[in-house]
Amino acid sequence: MIGILDYGLGNISAFLEAYSRMFIPACRVTDVQTLGQAERVVLPGVGSFDGAVTRLRSAPYFGELVERVVDDHILVLGVCVGFQMMMERSEEGSSAGLGWIPGEVTFLDSKEPGSRTPLPHMGWNDVVVNSDSPLMSGLDESRFYFLHSYRVVTEDVGTAIATTEYGSPFASVAGRENVYGTQFHPEKSHHWGLSLLRNFAGLSPC
Repeated sequence: MIGILDYGLGNISAFLEAYSRMFIPACRVTDVQTLGQAERVVLPGVGSFDGAVTRLRSAPYFGELVERVVDDHILVLGVCVGFQMMMERSEEGSSAGLGWIPGEVTFLDSKEPGSRTPLPHMGWNDVVVNSDSPLMSGLDESRFYFLHSYRVVTEDVGTAIATTEYGSPFASVAGRENVYGTQFHPEKSHHWGLSLLRNFAGLSPC
């Protein structure tokens, strides 16, 4: 069973619909009991970093979530702001992140000095796979839907599974042990997104 974490942010229904179309069991997680039924979880997210962190920490299942991810090593997939929250900090706010992946979130700047890349980065873009990860199996040539103005910068470049170019290159997929994240929205990315969500459902536990 895949648990979709509901803390008031993110398109929960889109993830549930995606897994339903693939006949993969999934449930909406709203409390400790439903979290306990999940073998792996998806952490969606939209909006600001501080607002999302505050809402997640206030969720009734938050303590159990941390224990299961950090101690029990269940698989977790963060999406967009859900991915950013997995880092230690963000330039967008002052709240501490979850720290599940060492690194920070920075403003999505431009490659050229003095130029201005249109923000937010919104729409379809190529994702270049640069690491042999089962999460991106079959997705060497893929495009995903993005909507963001901040990017993840990991301390260990080896955690970057795939990159995307927008003004400058940034990590659009990262992973470390049982923790994975995507800056794009797989739930809005048609067959490429379904393939990634299917891959996540099939990952071997750590």
